Amino acid sequence: PNEIIIADDGSRESTRKLIEEYKDILSIPTIHSWQEDYGFRLSKSRNRAIALASYEYIIVVDGDMVLHKDFVKDHKRFAQEGIYVQGSRVLLQEEFSKNLFEQKKFIQPTFFSKEVKNKINLFRLPLISIIFSYFKNQNINRVRGCNFSLFKKDIIKVNGFNEEFKNWGKEDSEFVQRLFNSGIYRKNLKFSGIQYHLYHKEGFADNCNIDILNNTIKKKIKRCSNGIKKYL
Repeated sequence: PNEIIIADDGSRESTRKLIEEYKDILSIPTIHSWQEDYGFRLSKSRNRAIALASYEYIIVVDGDMVLHKDFVKDHKRFAQEGIYVQGSRVLLQEEFSKNLFEQKKFIQPTFFSKEVKNKINLFRLPLISIIFSYFKNQNINRVRGCNFSLFKKDIIKVNGFNEEFKNWGKEDSEFVQRLFNSGIYRKNLKFSGIQYHLYHKEGFADNCNIDILNNTIKKKIKRCSNGIKKYL
């Protein structure tokens, strides 16, 4: 990548120190976008970080992901204006993830590895992924905020992520629905853009978040009122 921007929603001083250490190691410009911890504010954190981006194409990943060595190259290969590129993930289960932390070394799982789910996503098959890329849709199912990419101007077009989301869940789906309402299409990045999800317990979206999403679908809302604009 041309730069790395870390969207940090209120981590501790130890995280800042670790990032500073890696800044000295990495040859890539790295920006630490930090905000105070006032509860769940993922949308705000992402908006602030994206606003700082100096380049036109944005790849978004979560902090609980390990990326395949060709992850960025795969996303760049399918970059297209007016297209939201949705990747998928390999799910590392509790014991596998625990072992990685104990060994302090990433061991790439195989199809025969235990404690691994979504094994079909282990395979990187660039030619097959090109075939999948010919198909575009506006399907809101299986939106994953941990692995996607699109042009920055398309994010700004819908005013970024909706900061009315105060709890976990559906903020990614609502963002993508506004992209669809604005005429942007989705392409699925299959057998490319591989990432490995470290185990943790999943949360559940509350009714308020579901209501915001349903309202965006029903009223075909294209731009949220509380989004990225104020940081630009």
